[in-house]
Amino acid sequence: MSSVVELGQRLRQSLSQVIVGQSPVIEGLIIALLADGHVLLEGFPGTAKTLLVKALAQRIAAKFSRVQLTPDVLPSDIVGTSIYDLDTRRFTLRQGPVFTSLLLADEINRTPPKTQSALLEAMEERQVTLDGISHPLPPLFCVVATQNPLEFEGTYPLPEAQLDRFLFKLQVGYPEPKAEKQMLLNFQKGFDSRLMTRQPLEAVATTEEVLAAREALQTITIEDSVLDYILELVQATRTLADLTLGASPRSALAWLACARAHAGLYGQGFVTPDNVKAVARPLLRHRLLLKPEAQIEGTTVEQVIQALLNQVAVPR
Repeated sequence: MSSVVELGQRLRQSLSQVIVGQSPVIEGLIIALLADGHVLLEGFPGTAKTLLVKALAQRIAAKFSRVQLTPDVLPSDIVGTSIYDLDTRRFTLRQGPVFTSLLLADEINRTPPKTQSALLEAMEERQVTLDGISHPLPPLFCVVATQNPLEFEGTYPLPEAQLDRFLFKLQVGYPEPKAEKQMLLNFQKGFDSRLMTRQPLEAVATTEEVLAAREALQTITIEDSVLDYILELVQATRTLADLTLGASPRSALAWLACARAHAGLYGQGFVTPDNVKAVARPLLRHRLLLKPEAQIEGTTVEQVIQALLNQVAVPR
């Protein structure tokens, strides 16, 4: 398990040098990467959401693609299409940006549902079907989508079925004054994120190391009592009075994978209830749907998650 801990430390330190003041978001992204899941980044403009994903791709030497989603983007712009070659008189596949290891879907809520759904098969099955032929995606394939929480005009909220396919929803807020000053100092010393394409960051890991870490996490022990704890938490969300929609069976599997990744990052050979609690908020905040009356009363999803953790007894 030491290799997982070391990998996590290298990624944390190297990303913190570029993205200042976002340690919880960085850790959440690393956990999702190790747990083989996708991430929804929600935050205000200018909070380095895009920069974080670019930096992660360069730090692990992963193939990276970015799609700027707008209302006129078509599904074929993401997954690709077959082009007829006049010379060979055959159709050849022109792969879209989804054929990559790390895909950044910028402002995913600005593109219509038909285009959003083009990512569903890729996210769930790690493959793309074009003209009846399935094309596998790289083993490391991960989608990181961004969205702005404030703008609603001209946007298309993601449906619950697609939200459930995101492992985590990470909220990117403004940095503390001390961290924001460090950003200014870094810029004064010559760091410019706009030059990262021409001057890539030095890789501190490889995609092979990330895949090996995923394999190592499979050896972490999980007692039946912890499994029952996760199951009880998931089932409790379906009976809470403030919720219209609780957590799905898919979220139970995701919770287990994330708790295991969290334990591995801290060098534990077994999963504890504390690991389960540590990943509860990013795992549930996009999966729980409040009733209208609860929203009117000012209840938030974060409050419901905290009440859930307080309500369900912790195993000993």
